[in-house]
Amino acid sequence: MSSPGSRRNSCRGAAAGSRASSDSVPPGRRRASSSCPYFSPGAQAEDFSVSLSQPMFAITLRFLLAVDLWLSKKLGVCACEESPWGGIRPLVRLVEFSGHVVPWLVGAVYTLLRGGSVAEQELMLNLTLALILDLLLVRAVKTLVRRRTPVQNRSDILSAFFMERYSFPSGHASRATMCARFFLAQVADTASMRVLVVSWAVLVSLSRLLLARHYVTDVGFGLAMGYCQYSVVERLWVTWDSLQDLFFIRLREKAIV
Repeated sequence: MSSPGSRRNSCRGAAAGSRASSDSVPPGRRRASSSCPYFSPGAQAEDFSVSLSQPMFAITLRFLLAVDLWLSKKLGVCACEESPWGGIRPLVRLVEFSGHVVPWLVGAVYTLLRGGSVAEQELMLNLTLALILDLLLVRAVKTLVRRRTPVQNRSDILSAFFMERYSFPSGHASRATMCARFFLAQVADTASMRVLVVSWAVLVSLSRLLLARHYVTDVGFGLAMGYCQYSVVERLWVTWDSLQDLFFIRLREKAIV
């Protein structure tokens, strides 16, 4: 039976050993693991354990989610400054900002109100309606699915301020795809312009993975969603003449009343 003094000495030795093991880790590595939680070992503590008693659908779904998580981690090479491609993070963030809804809505509304030709106003009117449709549909799906976003760099003030709560689907990917189809069908009349539009949409969608903003499935569903959204916009295209006729009918109804 050990004495109280020997037990105290053993506890002190264990504490000193733990401090020594922690001090043996290089400071730069400790800072990198703490400032970039997306790459830390316990960053994504999700349970993908599989039991043979589960249905085949559940096993397949867990396997696909595990692959999605693994691939998303591999692609998140610009998640923070300490990431493998952290040096190009500002450039990737600039590409990310080019697909944000705010500059697109402000630019479309400004061009619509500025005047110009009737064809230009009609084009900007439908682009504005398409952007609003995309914003509402993405918000509705995110609220319905409620999938949490990947672990972000909390030291990045701008990312923490603009980061959304849910990640499925990617609004940037759906918006970029919808706008790309819009301009390919309505504006792009040369091969170089088509290549530029498609390249921009691909880069915006890829930036969501490089910055670890979304999972691969979020971006994939966003691409499919944006592609289908333009089909709806094209079918419900609002012409300037029909809008003027509708406005004139409303004025007549108010005058009669």
